[in-house]
Amino acid sequence: MKIRTPIPVKPTRLEIIPLIDIMFFLLASFMMVSLQMQIVRTLKANLPTATLATASAKPDTVNLMVTRDGQVSVDDKSIALPALFTLLTNRYSLNTNLPVYITGARDATHGSVMFVLDFVKRAGIEHVAIAVKAAPDQP
Repeated sequence: MKIRTPIPVKPTRLEIIPLIDIMFFLLASFMMVSLQMQIVRTLKANLPTATLATASAKPDTVNLMVTRDGQVSVDDKSIALPALFTLLTNRYSLNTNLPVYITGARDATHGSVMFVLDFVKRAGIEHVAIAVKAAPDQP
């Protein structure tokens, strides 16, 4: 004999939408945690020198050399920064396409080279390049 109940019997359903939401939340959480778990490592870089670079001495160029101490020299003659500024502005007034090449010593800091680069830009010169020297063991 079958006993009837006043509550209607519904077929069992598995709700999948909340399950998908939970899975996306877990996926996003694991991705964010895994991105923060990376160990930041630094490497010492000893950059190579150019092997085919040749120095060309043109009369319309200014070659600046930045030493280890941050001193600046123009064509192997040491110069103070105010005198360098007047030299650059005078040469720029004669030639508006004046190229300036900045060479840093091997142990010069990046900050001192960037300071000289900014100094040259403040003088109004737009054609500025970082020069490279040939390796000493190359012919």
